[in-house]
Amino acid sequence: MKLSYNWLKQYVDIDVDPLELSDILTNIGLEVEGMEKFQSVKGGLEGVVIGKVITCEKHPNADKLSVTTVDVGGGKILPIVCGAPNVEAGQTVPVATVGTVLYSEDESFTIKKTKIRGEVSEGMICAEDELGLGTSHEGIMVLPDELQPGTPASEYFNIEEDYVYEIGLTPNRADAASHIGSARDVAAGLNRIKNTRKYKLLLPSVEDFKVDDRSLDIDVVVEDTRACPRYSGVTISGVKVEESPDWLKNKLNAIGLRPINNIVDITNYILHETGQPLHPFDADKIKGNKVVVKKMPEGTPFVTLDGVERKLADDDLMICNAEEGMCIGGVFGGRDSGVTEQTTNIFLESAYFDPAHIRKTSKLHGLQTDASFRFERGADPEMTLYALKRATMLFREIAGGKISSEIKDVYPEKIEKWTVDITYKNVDRLIGKVIDRNIIKDILTDLEIEVLEENGGGMKLLIPTFKVDVKREADVIEEILRVYGYNNVEFEDKIDASVSYRQKPDAEKVQNLISDQLTAQGFVEIINNSLTRSEYYIENEDFDGDKSVPLLNPLSKDLDVLRQSLLFGGLEVISYNINRKMADQKLYEFGKIYSKDPSKDMSSGLKKYHEEKHLSLLATGAVFPENWNNDNRKVDFYFLKGIVEGIFLKLGINRSLMEVREISSNNYAYGIVFQKDGKTIAEITGLSKKLLRRFDIEQEVFMADLNWEKVMRLHARNETVYAPVSKYPSVRRDLALLVDKSVRFEEMEKLAFETERKILKKTGLFDVYEGEKIPEGKKSYALSFILQDEGKTLTDKVIDKTMKRIRQAFEQKLNAELR
Repeated sequence: MKLSYNWLKQYVDIDVDPLELSDILTNIGLEVEGMEKFQSVKGGLEGVVIGKVITCEKHPNADKLSVTTVDVGGGKILPIVCGAPNVEAGQTVPVATVGTVLYSEDESFTIKKTKIRGEVSEGMICAEDELGLGTSHEGIMVLPDELQPGTPASEYFNIEEDYVYEIGLTPNRADAASHIGSARDVAAGLNRIKNTRKYKLLLPSVEDFKVDDRSLDIDVVVEDTRACPRYSGVTISGVKVEESPDWLKNKLNAIGLRPINNIVDITNYILHETGQPLHPFDADKIKGNKVVVKKMPEGTPFVTLDGVERKLADDDLMICNAEEGMCIGGVFGGRDSGVTEQTTNIFLESAYFDPAHIRKTSKLHGLQTDASFRFERGADPEMTLYALKRATMLFREIAGGKISSEIKDVYPEKIEKWTVDITYKNVDRLIGKVIDRNIIKDILTDLEIEVLEENGGGMKLLIPTFKVDVKREADVIEEILRVYGYNNVEFEDKIDASVSYRQKPDAEKVQNLISDQLTAQGFVEIINNSLTRSEYYIENEDFDGDKSVPLLNPLSKDLDVLRQSLLFGGLEVISYNINRKMADQKLYEFGKIYSKDPSKDMSSGLKKYHEEKHLSLLATGAVFPENWNNDNRKVDFYFLKGIVEGIFLKLGINRSLMEVREISSNNYAYGIVFQKDGKTIAEITGLSKKLLRRFDIEQEVFMADLNWEKVMRLHARNETVYAPVSKYPSVRRDLALLVDKSVRFEEMEKLAFETERKILKKTGLFDVYEGEKIPEGKKSYALSFILQDEGKTLTDKVIDKTMKRIRQAFEQKLNAELR
């Protein structure tokens, strides 16, 4: 949210400079994330002065140029070459002197002393578009003769300067989502910081509001008072839609709003002044002279202001005429009911809508507007009439209209202020400091929180309706503290600490250990949102959409369920990076996944839901960055398999004790799964092209998914045991075998250890060959075997006998043949 320094000064007599006010805003809870200088004309016309053309002669070397001399004050006469057809001696003109920077949209150029076709030029006589004062480029600007040469142009053109703050407004501060709301806090903060009571909030008066006639009466009917507790409206006739005055355009430009016309600009001005959204309708387009606030049937088509046809939900609140919808209440206007250049009569709406209804509609249709921003956080129901009168008076002043009806105010059940009790004991305890009771009362008074009763132990307070988030004692204490100043609460020198026992193994340390290992191997950690889109699971055969955990109030369709897998978030990251020319990626993520049991009803409570932590690895592109001394090897299935086995090794998990089987599915083109006691520990896969195309990924992507909770349980069983280095040497023997293509190395490794349990220490696969001289359906495996006896040196007889038994086991159980 943007706040204007000059705009705030309209409501509080601020006597501190913009930089000091920036610190005050931050200290009272309106964190300033940025501050910039605003000028109604970019550059502020610095270096541009009023000049008098003394002489004007044709350029000797150019037919369309003139050579002039210009008096710019202070006794300076400048030679300037000018290309404007209307330049003449005796004219008073704006002159950009040497060194002046002129701006054209996002570009700028600096005036320099130069030669143009052989004639010296020390400045530029300017047209209005060159100064940013208009769009005309037909000739130079000719100013009144009475202006004195040397007068800064900024003084004549009344260039407005302002400072604009970018405020990081928190969701609970709906009361500060306007200049008046923020000015209230500024007055409280200044009173506290300067230890005075002189700063007051000054609101523009609406006492002069009066009805001019009753020639345009429009009836108002509210059918759904729960969604619209208050609806106010008034008509203005005879308005003229045209460009806004400069002061109004400057106010809107300062906070980043583009001026449109005087009618729309006034409603935007009131919105940012009071925090109350307004909506002007063309009164002549209101059929039946009737405004009806109601909900329409599910699927009703409605064309919004942006020209998009939207299908309404049955819970969308609509502002209708006697026949059709005109506006999505509190969110977005309709195409056929808005103000145009031909509009002469207006019906102006000022309403209070239920925040939950607005939030649902805004998220459903993906419409984020200034109005919905305020309504869904909670507007002030008592501001509707003030804002309506204030805007109507500006219409009469700026657009020349007449107020042509009484204000229609439908407010069947008044929203009353509420009370909150606070005790000084709790104030002192939560703040951590005893604050003078008079200071507390002054702060509350400045915030317009009324003290109803006071006793020795505390107070009963009446909370105004604009403080929508102040409901509890703790909320009031927070209001007191932010104005008093967090920095004014001193820290104690004493530090209280306690010794705590952490369960072994320390899950956080283990995670950091593996994170460090993966980072050292070139992986980058990612953190994705646990919320994702339900479409991923509904449209995917590998997942059951009914197991997704939905949100009751989703922010959007893209964030409506909790994730069942880390897969889709990772692919979103890969796709995003590939689109930004980052083809080589190795990523890892620790995160929880969620599911529910659809067969259990709500009486099951939390037992219906399940969550567990996983570690996801994703790899695509090259293994190493491009370099003259690196090979161009691409990541593949075996690269990722090695990474996973490295994690098992680091955690002391014996991978050979796991069962391994191949898998394939809709998402996985191929892969393997590691299981222990029938439970999946990890999956390593190559992702299918069908899945990758959904994310516009054309290169191969490999993924490993580890059930981190099961990994941690296996790690907890690991016991580190010291063993001395053997005094006796190891022996290596190799076998080259023909086996069926379906035989995996894991099967052969397992069979070898089952055959020889004592002296076989390690089995390795160092070559795989398929091709010439190999029978169809077969492949050649070259295996290595490391043999060692811890108690003696092995003899050839023992080695040969052992290798014979291993070979025979391969031949009998795996139909292997010795090559």
